[in-house]
Amino acid sequence: MSDLADLQTRLGHPFRDENLLRLALTHPSVAHEQNHPVPHNQRLEFLGDAVLGLILSQQLYEKFPGVDEGALTKSRAKLVNAGALAEHGRALALGAHLVLSRGEENTGGRERVSALADAFESLLGAIFLDGGFAAAREFVLREFAGDFSTLAEPAGIDNPKGELQELLQSRSPQAPEYHLISASGADHNRDFECAVRHDGVELARGRGKSKKAAESDAALAALKQLREEPGR
Repeated sequence: MSDLADLQTRLGHPFRDENLLRLALTHPSVAHEQNHPVPHNQRLEFLGDAVLGLILSQQLYEKFPGVDEGALTKSRAKLVNAGALAEHGRALALGAHLVLSRGEENTGGRERVSALADAFESLLGAIFLDGGFAAAREFVLREFAGDFSTLAEPAGIDNPKGELQELLQSRSPQAPEYHLISASGADHNRDFECAVRHDGVELARGRGKSKKAAESDAALAALKQLREEPGR
């Protein structure tokens, strides 16, 4: 394995226990190749995934105070998908430091998205164990500074009618029903109002320039109301 001093410089974290760093870079394929158990980075990946989720969740919560949890969850998912994490791993040149089996090496394992993404999370887990939460947070905020500087406010719910139906299915097999309340205005500038009902009870109303838009607005209003109910 190549010298780890330059990697620690790039990480901005000199390890007190360099064995943790080596473990974070050890791919599971090594264990499969040996005839005896070999420690690898999957446990550290598990830990790093949780630490990363907590740090990014806090940042998103503070950056977008007016955004609901559904949109925040989608924004976090974009930041931590395998492709995004692999890019962070590639920027740190983790591939050059990975400990791989011969088979994994010969099939391009050093540049494999899954290997780089897993190594990045494992590395974060190792930093957390070696330096504590403050060190892990400093590393994450530095690594994701560019992502947060360009991250726009999360979009609203992509499919409010679908999400409302999914939420209501936990209560009753009955699907929500949409009813047109009114339509007014000139043909080129119509204004529609729709209500959404469930099990005979009106949940909310919405408005829009088309019947479909009004139904979506009603579904959004119903989702907000239902999610604010105690116990939900």
